[in-house]
Amino acid sequence: MMFETVKRQLAKLGCTMYELTEVSVTAWEFYFIRHKLDQNRTVKTRTIEAKLYRLSEDGQTLGSASGSISPTASEEEIGKKLENLYYQASFVKNPVYMLTDRPVPAIASERVDVSAIAENFLCAMQAVPETATERINSYEVFVREISKTFENSNGVTYSVTYPDSMIEVVVNASKDGHEIELYRNFTSGVCDAEKLTRDVQSALRFGRDRLIAQPTPKLGKADVIFSSADAVELYKYFAARTNAELLVMKLSDWMPGKQAAAYTTGDRISVFAAAKLENSSKSFPVDAEGALIRERYLIRDGVAENIWGNRQMCRYLGEESSNVYNFVVSGGTATEEELHSGDYLELVEFSDFQVDVIGGDLMGEIRLGYWHHDGKTDVITGGSVSGQMQDVIPSMRCSKETEQYDTAVIPKETRLYGLSITGIV
Repeated sequence: MMFETVKRQLAKLGCTMYELTEVSVTAWEFYFIRHKLDQNRTVKTRTIEAKLYRLSEDGQTLGSASGSISPTASEEEIGKKLENLYYQASFVKNPVYMLTDRPVPAIASERVDVSAIAENFLCAMQAVPETATERINSYEVFVREISKTFENSNGVTYSVTYPDSMIEVVVNASKDGHEIELYRNFTSGVCDAEKLTRDVQSALRFGRDRLIAQPTPKLGKADVIFSSADAVELYKYFAARTNAELLVMKLSDWMPGKQAAAYTTGDRISVFAAAKLENSSKSFPVDAEGALIRERYLIRDGVAENIWGNRQMCRYLGEESSNVYNFVVSGGTATEEELHSGDYLELVEFSDFQVDVIGGDLMGEIRLGYWHHDGKTDVITGGSVSGQMQDVIPSMRCSKETEQYDTAVIPKETRLYGLSITGIV
């Protein structure tokens, strides 16, 4: 086994702290133009990821460096690579912390049928209804079986296998000699055919509506409903504020017991860290450093309850924590009637949408939205939306219904009050 070769070289270097991860990937890839197969291939790869740690001579600081080792590398090449990494680690001076030392229980092997998953994707795409003016231009399907074997210098070992899929879809819509093209990238564990079909149909509808959209009016302040995948960024803000690195760097003060905001009429949401999440592309019970993922609330009813992050930052805070790859948001109480009352702008398509997890600023350039006002609906495009999370959290309302976007389950609709809308007319 290649690990033994690497460990022999590490012993020669005198490196006694390390983490080794072997990653094997079997992938099936399909490239379609319209619904005609253009090309397909099978890809198999294997790499070793090595992270070496080095104590300073006085034992007061710890440095690290990481890199990849090719499976075809000779023992001499491996030795030179590790020597270089160990040398690089000597320049890093962090306060000392220890690597994971708690044994990982045996993890049941998961069989990933790459061919069956790929077939489900292809059948789902074939089933998407199209018209003469709204159609699929092309799509690419990538289905991977990923197997990881981990070992560190404390004797912690584990092996895990899981599916990781992605499909890229380009759709076209046309009207009166004009055409619009929309791109979508969907990630998941396996194929949820019903959701994929629904999402592609939405993209086709959005493409059609873009062709009739009018310039966004200068609304000044408006209530905004987020009902697409971009809403995940809103909830990543909540999770990120409890991340150990931000807390250590004093970029967040959401330590356990801290209330997320001065609530008024808003829903007090909860964010739950899940070890495994059905159909997530990162559904496994152990993190990249060999720590079992502890399922716990990061935020419960609007109050920070636990921190999360890598071992280094968690240890600086005196916590035995773990990384988080999946989270589930709950706590929405709003009915559809409440969310859709009065005037509001529903934004479904952005050229870019971001939420700054440090400063809390949210911003996005609008590509498609629906302005509901005075009992009518205008399809709009252009302009931008902006606001500040700490200003909107106290009154934000969320639907009871939820939607999954790969590694995140969030409310299906989120209404933020009083965002700034920069129009173009």
